[in-house]
Amino acid sequence: MARRHATRDEPEINITPMLDIVFIMLIFFIVTTTFIKETGVTVEKPDALTAESRPQGNILVGVDSDDRIWMNGNQIELGDVRTLVQRSRAENPEGSVILIADQEARQGTLVDVMDQVQAAGVRRMAISAEQVGGGG
Repeated sequence: MARRHATRDEPEINITPMLDIVFIMLIFFIVTTTFIKETGVTVEKPDALTAESRPQGNILVGVDSDDRIWMNGNQIELGDVRTLVQRSRAENPEGSVILIADQEARQGTLVDVMDQVQAAGVRRMAISAEQVGGGG
């Protein structure tokens, strides 16, 4: 009589459902995350009574007190504004352009930047300011 050797299956932990949940959560967080692009320069914004908060997803162009132009953390030349705004609009067609200018920046520089933004085909543009008082 041949003896049968009883083989015992070792218990295994099935991690497939856990990995599925982790990947679903990862995809959820990637999709719901908003990426904020900054100008790359800190400016002293002028005060305004009518200043209002704008939602994220806008294209930011900064002008500092030395009339240097900043976008996406890099100092750029006036001639590059149009091209970079067009690229940003291709990524975010619904976004408007917000000009963040230091209160010491020259008006002429701000107008030149506004001209370049309009030449890029942008019609929705705003100038950033600090809200004064209680706001309303």
